[in-house]
Parts: sequence; structure tokens; C-alpha cells
Amino acid sequence: MRGLVLIAILLASAASGHAQTKPWTPPRTAFGAPDLQGVWTNASITKLTRSSRQTKLVVTPEEAAAIAKSDGLAQYKAFDARPTDPNKGAPTRGQDPGGYNAFWLDAGNALGKVKGEYRTSWIVDPADGQLPLSAQGRALVAKSVVFAHEADTPTDPESLQPWDRCIISSRGSGGPGMLNNIYNSNYQIVQTPGAVAIAVEMVHDVRTIAIFPTRAAAQAAHGPAVIQPWLGESTGWWEGDTLVIETVNVNREQGRAGPIFLTPQGKVTERLRRAGPGELYYEFTVEDPTYYSRPWRAEMTLTAGKDPLYEYACHEGNYAMPHILAGARAQEKTAAQERSGRGKDPKAGG
Repeated sequence: MRGLVLIAILLASAASGHAQTKPWTPPRTAFGAPDLQGVWTNASITKLTRSSRQTKLVVTPEEAAAIAKSDGLAQYKAFDARPTDPNKGAPTRGQDPGGYNAFWLDAGNALGKVKGEYRTSWIVDPADGQLPLSAQGRALVAKSVVFAHEADTPTDPESLQPWDRCIISSRGSGGPGMLNNIYNSNYQIVQTPGAVAIAVEMVHDVRTIAIFPTRAAAQAAHGPAVIQPWLGESTGWWEGDTLVIETVNVNREQGRAGPIFLTPQGKVTERLRRAGPGELYYEFTVEDPTYYSRPWRAEMTLTAGKDPLYEYACHEGNYAMPHILAGARAQEKTAAQERSGRGKDPKAGG
């Protein structure tokens, strides 16, 4: 009798274990598609590429906590949160007082967790977590550093980054390849039977992706290469419960600004699927033989947001353009006077 009882207990345990490992079934919309709708965030201190100080893609919870504690932005926020020194006085003439204090930064305070693992980079292939740049790609990256400096001291409209002009999201958060930012790392997804819209909080871009029944139909629907919209031209299709988005014809100006460098002939393939009640698994593959020696792939998890998405009305680089360039002309005039000697004090010797 005791043997029968033991067998019954074992069978019950096995049944219970089987029930616990039953795969999670994602919700579906009224029109039958997997439901990706809602507000999602990818806020994290994990970045696209891995720090040169870190060799591992996956770290332990203890290592992840130590990395978060030493994060440069977190340390800056702590430094900037100190009380203001009342005796310091106003900035000296010509000193950059900064844009705004760190109180407004909201990059997240932990490494991103993907498939239950703490990740030190979104890039998973190549294994070193770095962009597999070609010779032309390395030259562009070096040039982009100069371009970023020129954007801080712009002399013409083209010197400003696209996000400085409030055209697209900064730091790649608009996509394709939607990256986390120093704040506003939130997205809202809305679905209809024939389209998926992704509202990007930063600068408030909206990506509208037409959905087709097959991959071939979606690829055939791409527009002509001569049309290169901001954030590229995207079409999509479903592969089971996964939404696949293919983007081509990325605007040349966006592609040279990075951080994901692309020519209009490049291609980005994104995949989104529900991974759990509050998780959206997201991966993307970048192919561009001009800037990269081979295709590369990144993974991240977006988590459900608790608050609604508010409009971010960027305007600074739009309405302030005349004043920005007027400042540049004034600097040029001062420099020219100094070179000709007219800017010197006539009472001074030399």
C-alpha cells in the first residue's frame, strides 16, 4: 500500500512540475494578432557596445550591482545632487554653464536583463560586444567624433546633429535599432490589422509599419531607394508570435550621425515578441557592407511601463537656429579682429 501511495505522490509531483513549466501564452488582439500594445521602456545603463574594461557579455547579480555602482552617469548624478555652493558665484565670461542639471537624467540604474541574464552590451554577435567596423566604418566613426564637436560649436545648419534640430530622436532611440537614452527611453505600441505604430518618447517620433501577409510581400512593398525618410522605410510581417520589421533607405544624414551607422543601402531587421506578462523581447540585425565587415546582432528586453507616454515637444534647435548661428557669426568676427590686431587694447604693449 505504501508503495502505491509513493507512486501517486511522484505522479502528482510530476504533473505539478509539468504544469509549472507550461509555456506562457501571449495575449492576442481582437483581430487575432499577438498583442504587443502598451507602454514599454528599455531604460538601462547597458549600452549598445561593451566597455573596454569588461570582457564578459553575461555577469552575475553581484557583478551587475558593482558595475551599476561605478557607472559614470550615476556618479555624475550623485555629484550634481550636492547642495549648491553659495560662495561660488556666477560662471566666468565664456564658461559653458551646461545645459541642465542631472536631476532630469533618467537612464536607469541597473544593467539590462535579457533572457534572465545581466548583459554588459546589447550586441551579442560579435562576441566581443563591439561593432565589426570596416575600414570605411572606422573612418566614419573617427569623423563622427569631429562632427559631434562641430555640433557643440555649429557654424551652419548642417553642423548640428539631426536631434539638435529636433528632427529625430537622439542617441539612436528612434531606430532602426531602438536604443536606450539618457532619459525618455519609452515607447508606446499601437496595433491595427494592417499596421503597427511605435511612438518614441524622445523627440516624439512615430514609426508606422505596414504589415503584410508574407515576408516576400513586405519586401516587395519597399519604396524606391531615392526616397530616404528619417528612421528609414519599414515594412513588417508576422512569423508566428514574432513581429518582424525590415527597414531600408535610412536617411543619409541620420546614417552618418550614428550611433548605428548606415548607408541608405543598409538593412536593419528587428524582431519583437512578448516574452512574459511584462516583458517584450527585442532583437535586431544590422547589415551594411559599406560600414561593417559582416552582419551584427543585438538583443534587449523592454519592460512594461507604469505611466502613460507624454508628448516630448522638442523645439530648441528649431526656433533657436537664428540665435545659434548669430553667436557663431559673432565668434568669427571676434576671432577676425584678434587676428588683425584690432581686438587688442591700444594701451597694451607688444
